[in-house]
Amino acid sequence: MIRRFATLTILSMLSLFGATSLFAAGGGHGAESDIVFPEPLAGYMDKEADMEAELGRPLTLVEILKERIASDPINLVASIIFFCAILHTFMCAKFNKMAHNYEHAHKEKLKKDGHSYPPGKEPVCFKATLFHFLGEVEAIFGIWVVPLVIAICITPNHGWDYAVEYVNNRNYTEPMFVVVIMAIASTRPVIKFAERCLKMVASLGHGSPLAWWLAILTVAPLLGSFITEPAAMTIAAMLLGQQFYKLKPSAKLCYATLGLLFVNISVGGTLSHFAAPPVLMVAGKWNWDMMFMLTHFGWRAILGIIIANALYLSIFFKELKSLKAEQKVENEANFEEPVPFWVIIVHLGFLAWTVMTLHEPPFFIGGFLFFLGFTKATDHYQYQLNIKSPMLVGFFLAGLVIHGGLQGWWIAPILSSLSETMLFCIATVLTAFNDNAAITLLASEVPAFGPLDIHGVAKSAEALVTARALEYAVVAGAVTGGGLTVIANAPNPAGQSILSKYFPEGISPIGLLLGALIPTLIMAVCFIVLPH
Repeated sequence: MIRRFATLTILSMLSLFGATSLFAAGGGHGAESDIVFPEPLAGYMDKEADMEAELGRPLTLVEILKERIASDPINLVASIIFFCAILHTFMCAKFNKMAHNYEHAHKEKLKKDGHSYPPGKEPVCFKATLFHFLGEVEAIFGIWVVPLVIAICITPNHGWDYAVEYVNNRNYTEPMFVVVIMAIASTRPVIKFAERCLKMVASLGHGSPLAWWLAILTVAPLLGSFITEPAAMTIAAMLLGQQFYKLKPSAKLCYATLGLLFVNISVGGTLSHFAAPPVLMVAGKWNWDMMFMLTHFGWRAILGIIIANALYLSIFFKELKSLKAEQKVENEANFEEPVPFWVIIVHLGFLAWTVMTLHEPPFFIGGFLFFLGFTKATDHYQYQLNIKSPMLVGFFLAGLVIHGGLQGWWIAPILSSLSETMLFCIATVLTAFNDNAAITLLASEVPAFGPLDIHGVAKSAEALVTARALEYAVVAGAVTGGGLTVIANAPNPAGQSILSKYFPEGISPIGLLLGALIPTLIMAVCFIVLPH
């Protein structure tokens, strides 16, 4: 069984490797195609500039959006489908409950029928399986890609070639990177190493559940600035499951902790210019380096994390204090052979290689294939390799990449029409409905941001100061709102996938929103109210 699993895993990764080469070459079908879809933002802005010249006044935001819908109706259709997918995420708990009811009714029917079946050959309830699938939050955006592709195919002046060209030429580097980094970060040697490091911090509080809770939520998010946010999320979520969620805290504390984790991870990656996806999207174009991130974002992120953790600690102090750590009884049944230091070093080396080559899928996927071989050779020091959760998260993010690429027509004009404070607030809200990296990527394509104007000419000193303020506001807003929903930040689906088993009815989007709301407001104060 293990051999078959390993073989299938390697074949899956080889398929991804081949797909990576295809994407790097610019797509299969459309590599030499003259199809341009969706229309570049610059094309819209040129048309709108001509219209403004004819009217003798600037176009209003409503007029801009109407013109873009008239120019290509697929803009509106794609956005409606995208918002349907978002609404679907709020229905996950309902679908899972329906699936459970269908499954229960199916089992009762089998008992009444009196038929006996060989083990594992019982009839499957199609309705229960269907609604389980519809209730998988990681599958939602992939599911809604189907109606999106159909819409592109049947919309006038488009068709199958447009759908193929668009899907082929999206950048899937981030989803593939998250799959690999999650798989490596969730292995036993990496988790045990992280556990040892955090244990030293938790020992300051005598290793109590409260001390572990505080150590994980403070230190792990900041590690995201160096090992990337997806890796930090994977490690933090797994350790929270082992040291905190296993103890069955109240539902209110469960959601408060989840919201705090998502917000802290979102801002904790801003100490560097390469670890947080929304920063990574613009750092090169806007010339942001490590020193810039530390002086403009990093210290505010650290301050916000400390304040938010301290506030939630004070609110839930009695319950956190009352949690008792599980007593482990050492016997032959639960004995785990210690992981040798050299195995840990090799795993950390693979982790470092993946982070170093995060822009080069052939390299980090090739490294992952070597990693799979190494885990097989050291199988007695490993947990069973968990590839299902990373692949589902990758599927989730790939679907989000496809949908997000068709939302620029309305996001870009909204971002470019706002003042600094309003831009921060709108970016924070928009992030809850779209991946924060997509928000900053779209901002980097808007002339109001960046050092050049619409004609590619360097801006004046005064205009450049305004542009720098807007750049800061949009990124600060994007990372601040990164914990409000599961789709707001790329690592969030990884955290939800790992921790969902501790929520009997699945993770409620409303519960997550409420848990993340107070930390988000604290981060907002740190990023926009404090002088910068």
